[in-house]
Amino acid sequence: MHDPLRSIRTVIPTRRPRPRQTEITEHRRIIVMVALALGGFAIGTTEFVSMGLLPLIAEDFAISEDQAGHIISAYALGVVVGAPLITALTGLIPRRRLLLILMAAFTVGHVLSIVADNYPVLLISRFLAGLPHGAYFSVAGLSAASMAPAGQRGRAIAFVGMGLSVATVAGVPAAQALGQAFGWAASYMLVAVLGLVTVLALWFLMPHMTKMKPTSVLTELGALTRSQVWLTLAIGTVGFGGMFAVYTYISWTMTERAGLDIGWMWLVLMAYGVGSVAGNWFGGRLADRNLEYGILFALVMIAGVLTSFYFTSVNPVLGTINFALVGFFGSSLIPSLQIRLMDVAGDAQTLAAALNHSALNLANASGAALGGAVIAAGLGYSAPALAGAGLAVAAILVWFPTVWLRRRAAIR
Repeated sequence: MHDPLRSIRTVIPTRRPRPRQTEITEHRRIIVMVALALGGFAIGTTEFVSMGLLPLIAEDFAISEDQAGHIISAYALGVVVGAPLITALTGLIPRRRLLLILMAAFTVGHVLSIVADNYPVLLISRFLAGLPHGAYFSVAGLSAASMAPAGQRGRAIAFVGMGLSVATVAGVPAAQALGQAFGWAASYMLVAVLGLVTVLALWFLMPHMTKMKPTSVLTELGALTRSQVWLTLAIGTVGFGGMFAVYTYISWTMTERAGLDIGWMWLVLMAYGVGSVAGNWFGGRLADRNLEYGILFALVMIAGVLTSFYFTSVNPVLGTINFALVGFFGSSLIPSLQIRLMDVAGDAQTLAAALNHSALNLANASGAALGGAVIAAGLGYSAPALAGAGLAVAAILVWFPTVWLRRRAAIR
C-alpha cells in the first residue's frame, strides 16, 4: 500500500535528534562550551561597553553624567530581578530549551535598546535586556560543570565565563569603536547580532542535558533558607562593587584626570579585558586548588589594586596598567564564588548559581551608584577607587565568619 507520508519524508529531511550529554565526545564537549561561551561574549560586550558609551548617551539625551550612569544600574537591576525569578520558575524546563529561550529574550531586549528614542525608554529596554543575563550564566555554567570530567568543575565554569572576559578584549573595544563612529545604538546592534548567532549555535550544537534533573520552585527556593548561600552572596555583592565603582566612570577618569585622548579609550578597555581573560583562567584553577583561600586572596588583591589605582590614575600609562590588574583580580574571584555557591546550595544549585550573578550585578549597580555619589560630592574621578577598596575590605571581614561557620557546621 502506498504511504504518502513516506514520499514527503524523502523530500523533506527530518531534523537529526540532538545527542544526550552522556553520548558526546570530548571534542564535541569543547565545541558546546565554546557555543555557551559565545553567549557570555555577547553578554559581556553589552555589560561593559555601556560604561564607555555613557558620554555619548549623556550628550544624545542631554542628561548629566550621574543620570547616564543609571543606564548601567537599570541593566544590573534587570539581572538582579531576573536571575532568581526566572531560575526559580523554570526548573521544569529542559536546560537546552531554556538556554535557547534566554538568549532569544536577550537578543530581543537589545533590539528594543536600538530603537529607543528617549531616555526613559532606553532605561526600560536596558532593564529588560538584563533579565535573562543571570539565568543564562547560571544554566550555562551548571551545564558546563555537569559535562566536565571529575575535578574540573572550576575550569569548566571558567571556560564558559571566559566568553565574558574575552568580550572585554575584543567585543567591548569593537562595540566602542562602532559607537564612536555611528552612534551608541550601533554598539547594541552588534550585541543583538551576537545574540542571534548564539541562538543558532546552541540550536545546532547543544545536547540534551539528561544528567541535570528538573527541579520544582520549592526545591530551588530552598537555597534561600541556607545561611552559607546568603553569606557567599554578601561577599560577592560587597567585594565586587569596587571594581564597578571604577569601571563605570573610567572614560572620565582617564580623560579628565589622566589626560588621555578619548580616541585611546579602546586601548584602556582592551587592557582591562586582557587582565580579565587572564584572571578568569587563573581563577578557575584557583577554585579547583583551594576554594576558600582563593576567595580571600582575590579580595585582598582587589583592595590593593584599587588603592593603587587612586594614585596611578593621574598617568595614562600607569593608570591603564593598573586598570588591567583590576580586571585580573576582579575576574579571578568569580569562579570561586560560583563553585562555593554550588557546594553550599544543596539541590538548589541552579538558583544559587543565578543568585551569584544577581550579587555581582547588584555590586555593579551599587558600585556605579557609589562612584557617582563620590564624584557628585566633588571628590574627583579618582575617589571611587578608594571607595571600592573599602568595599573589598568589608568583604574580607565577611569572609572570616563565613568560613568559620562552615567549618564549625562540618565538625558537628
